[in-house]
Amino acid sequence: MQKTIRKRKRSEPHTFEQRLQEHRLRLESELARLPAGAGAKREQVIARIEQLRAAAELNAMLSR
Repeated sequence: MQKTIRKRKRSEPHTFEQRLQEHRLRLESELARLPAGAGAKREQVIARIEQLRAAAELNAMLSR
């Protein structure tokens, strides 16, 4: 019995900006699904979204 070796398909590399944006969009979607009574969790998600926005802005400034 002969084994065949298949090459793994690799996805296209994503830029740092794309990864930040995708993560921010996932968190915004999660925030929309959280109930209004989940105060502490909502605050954590909001804080993380703000961190991602700040990281994107800093990266843009440093990339110039």
